[in-house]
Amino acid sequence: MRSKLLDCTALTIAIIGAVNWGLIGFFRFDLVAFLFGDMSWLSRIIYALVGLCGLYLISFYMRLDDEDVE
Repeated sequence: MRSKLLDCTALTIAIIGAVNWGLIGFFRFDLVAFLFGDMSWLSRIIYALVGLCGLYLISFYMRLDDEDVE
């Protein structure tokens, strides 16, 4: 039982997190901290959501194996 909306939302949030890490790595610019404050409660929630989405996306590897079998 898959939830396409949850998959797309998690993937979008993880991509936003990856872009933020790219900005940090290349330009030392933290977009989340710039927009929401340095470790404010809102920025901490965003960082936590990115981390949870990354953990959720690990399940994509298991799904790829299931699709290859069918």
